[in-house]
Amino acid sequence: MKTYFDQTFRTLLCLIFISTLFHAACQRESSGQPITPPITQPDTPNPNAASPTTADVDGANGELRDKPNKPDDISPLPLVPGIREQTIARLFVNQLERHHISQRKIDDAISKEAFRIYLKSLDPFKMYFYQSDVDEFTQKYEARFAEYTKQRRNSLTPAFEIYNRYLDRIKERIDMVTKILEIKHDFTVDEEIIRDKDLMQWAKTPDEAFDRWRKRIKDDLLDIKGKEREKEKEREKEKAENKEPSKKYDADTRNPLDRLRKRYTSFRKRMLLENHITDKELLDKVKQNANDEVLEQYLSAISGALDPHTSYMSDSTLKSFEVAIGKNIEGIGATLTSEDGYTVIKALSKGGPAEKSGELKVDDKIVAVGQGEEGNLEDIIDFKLSDVVSLIRGVKGSVVRLEVQSGGTTKIVRIVRDKVDLKDQVAKSEIFEIGKKNDGKPYKIGVIDLPDFYLDMDAIRKGDPNARSTTTDIKKILTEFISSDVDVVLLDLRRNGGGSLMEAIQLTGLFIGTGTTVQTKEESTRPQLRDDPDPSCEWTGALVVVTSKFSASASEIFAGAIRDYKRGLIVGDSRTHGKGTVQQMKHLGEELFPGRPNDFGAIKITIQGFYSPEGISPQREGVAADVVLPSLSDVLDGICESDLDNPLTLTKIPATTNPAKEPVYVKPEISKKLQELSNARVKNDKEFKILIEQIENYKIRQARKYSTLNEEKFFAEMDKLNEHVDELEELRKGLEDDAPIKRTFYMNELLNISVDYINQLEKAGITFPVERKIKRQRPPLNFLFGNLYRASLKIHLSR
Repeated sequence: MKTYFDQTFRTLLCLIFISTLFHAACQRESSGQPITPPITQPDTPNPNAASPTTADVDGANGELRDKPNKPDDISPLPLVPGIREQTIARLFVNQLERHHISQRKIDDAISKEAFRIYLKSLDPFKMYFYQSDVDEFTQKYEARFAEYTKQRRNSLTPAFEIYNRYLDRIKERIDMVTKILEIKHDFTVDEEIIRDKDLMQWAKTPDEAFDRWRKRIKDDLLDIKGKEREKEKEREKEKAENKEPSKKYDADTRNPLDRLRKRYTSFRKRMLLENHITDKELLDKVKQNANDEVLEQYLSAISGALDPHTSYMSDSTLKSFEVAIGKNIEGIGATLTSEDGYTVIKALSKGGPAEKSGELKVDDKIVAVGQGEEGNLEDIIDFKLSDVVSLIRGVKGSVVRLEVQSGGTTKIVRIVRDKVDLKDQVAKSEIFEIGKKNDGKPYKIGVIDLPDFYLDMDAIRKGDPNARSTTTDIKKILTEFISSDVDVVLLDLRRNGGGSLMEAIQLTGLFIGTGTTVQTKEESTRPQLRDDPDPSCEWTGALVVVTSKFSASASEIFAGAIRDYKRGLIVGDSRTHGKGTVQQMKHLGEELFPGRPNDFGAIKITIQGFYSPEGISPQREGVAADVVLPSLSDVLDGICESDLDNPLTLTKIPATTNPAKEPVYVKPEISKKLQELSNARVKNDKEFKILIEQIENYKIRQARKYSTLNEEKFFAEMDKLNEHVDELEELRKGLEDDAPIKRTFYMNELLNISVDYINQLEKAGITFPVERKIKRQRPPLNFLFGNLYRASLKIHLSR
C-alpha cells in the first residue's frame, strides 16, 4: 500500500512540475515576453525581477537544470531561484510534513521561528543588516516565511530577496571598512566592544553601523598585534633554550592594515562572486553553488524550527557528508583551508595522489585550477572554499592541473585523481604499559581512538563485501589486543559526534554479545528493540569508555548500552552531548526520478527518538560518567543539545526485559572509590592544576559581556589567558581528526583509572572470563533476519 501511495505521489509531483512549466510559459507569452528572454542584467539589479533562466529536463540523466539562455552572460547577481530550486523546496517541505517525528504541519508558528533562524544564520552578530531591513522583512514575510514553499510561483522570494539584501549590505560594510582602515585609531582610550549576542542589536543608522565596525576593526588590530607579540615571546624562548627556530613563529612582516584590507576585500569578492571567470560552464557552476547555499540555509531554517538536526543538504554538502561517513573520496587527497582569499593546503592524505606526486606540501597556495590536460587554468583567488573543492574533486582517472605557489616559486602540478582512503580519520590504536601486576609485569592498556561511527554507504549500496566500517576495523584491533595480552580496553569517544546507527548497534555487540542495544520510537508507535543478531563477543575483559560533551548520538547509544548492562566504566566529562534522535537520509530527486542520479541534494530528517535498554533517552540530558575528570570541554558554552535551537523533548519509556548481565562490572561503591583515587592524583598533578586554572579563567571570560579595546588592558588579559598556552595547544591538537594517540597527562590519568578499575573489581571478587573472545553460532533464522535488519538500517544515521 505504501509503495502505491509513493508512486502516486511521484506521479502527482511530475504533473505539478509539467503544469508549472506550462503555466510559466503561458504567463510569459501573455505578457508579450519571449519564452527565452535575454538575461543581460540592468545596471541596477532588481531583486524582484523574474528569473532570467529557463528550466529543462535532461533526458540523459533525469536532472532538472536551469540552462543559461545566452552564453555571454557573466553577471552573477542578484541570485535568482529557478524552477529547480522551487521544486526542491516543495519536495523538502512535503517530506518534512510527512515524515518528521513531530508530524507538525507548516504554520504561522513555524514560519516565525524559521524567519528568526534564517536571519540568525546570515547575520549572527547583527553586523550587516539595518534594523529597517529587519522591520521590512518582518512585516512582509515573517508570518508566512515557511508557507511560501507551498506556492507554485515565487515560492523562494523571501529567501532570495533577504539574501540579496544581505549581499548589498556586505558591500556597504566593506566599503565602510575601507574608510575605517584609513583612520588613525587611539588604543589608549577606554572603549569596549559587545561580546554577548543577547545584547547585540542591528544598527539603526549608517553612523551607528560605522561606529560598530570601527570598534570591530580596532579589535581585529589588537588581535593581530597580540598574536605577533606571542610569536615574539616564543622566538625568545627558543633562543634562550638554544633550539632551532620554528617557522611557525616567524614574524608576519605584512602591515596589519593591509592584512585586514585584504581579508575583508577577499570576503566581499567571495560573497558577491566578483571574480572574473572566463569559462561559462565554471561561472554557471559557481552561481549554482551560490543558489544552493541560499536554499540550504533557507530550508534548514524551516526544518530548524522543528528540531536542530533536520536539515537540507545541497548536492555538494551531501557529497562531503558521504565522504566523511564513508572515509573515502575520489579526488587528490588534500585537506584545504581558506586564508586571506588563498586556498591553502592544510594536510595531505597518506598515500593519496597529492602526496604521491611529491610536488605538493602543507602551506602551499593553490591559485588556479584547470580541468584535464588542456583546460584553461582558472584563477581561484578569493573563491569560496566550497567552489574550489568542487573544482578539484573529480572521478577516478581524470586529470586536474593546479597552479601552486610554494616557497616563493610558482609551478603547475598535474595530478591524476584517484580513490583516497582517509586512513587518518578511522579507528586507530596504541598499547600503553603502566604500573606492575602481582607477577611483576606491567599492566597493558589497549587504547582505541574512534573519531566517529563510519560506514562506506556507497560501497554498501554497490554490494561491496569489503565495505569499510567501524565494526570491522575495531574487530581487527581487538584481535591484535588479545594476541598482545592486553588487560583493559580503553575506547575513546571524546570527539565522536555520531554516525551510523547500524555501526553503533554492531559495535556494542562486540562487547555484550546478544541483547537489546537501543530502543527506537516514532511519535505514535510502540518502541522497536534493536539488537545485534550476532551472539559472539569479541572482548570479554575490562572495558573503559571515555566520553565528553562532544560525544553525541551514536556515541551515546553505545555508552548508554554499556552503562545499562553494567558492562564497563564511563569516564570523562560529567555528561555527553545529549542527542537522542535518529535521522534518515533521503535523496530528494528519488521522488521524481527513482534510481537515477541527480543533483537535488537530500533531506536529513529526524524520524525517531532513541532510548537505552532501560528506556531512558540521552536527549538533552546525555549519558552521565561514573568517574569525572576536569576538562575544558565540560564547561564550554553552546555545545550541548540543550543549548541548541528547538531541541526535542523525549520522555522515558518502559525498559526492555533484558536485565543487566551477570556479573555486574560497575557498582556505585566501586565508582565512588575510583573517583576518590582519581581526585587525589589530579589534586597533586601539575598539568591538571594548570588546566583547572584555565577552566576558571575561561569561566570568568565567558561571564563578561564586553571586551576592552584599550591596548594595555587587552594585553594584560591576554597574558593571563595565555599563561599556559602550550598546554592548551596540546589539548586542541588532541581533538583533530588525524591526531595521534599520545600519552598526555590526561591519558596518563585514564590509564591510572583503568588500573584502579581492575584492582577494585578484584577486591570485590569480580572476575572476567578467561577467554577474551567468545565465538557463538548464530541461529539460521536469526542470521536471515539479521541480514534483513542490517539492510533496513543502511540509510539510518544517528549523528
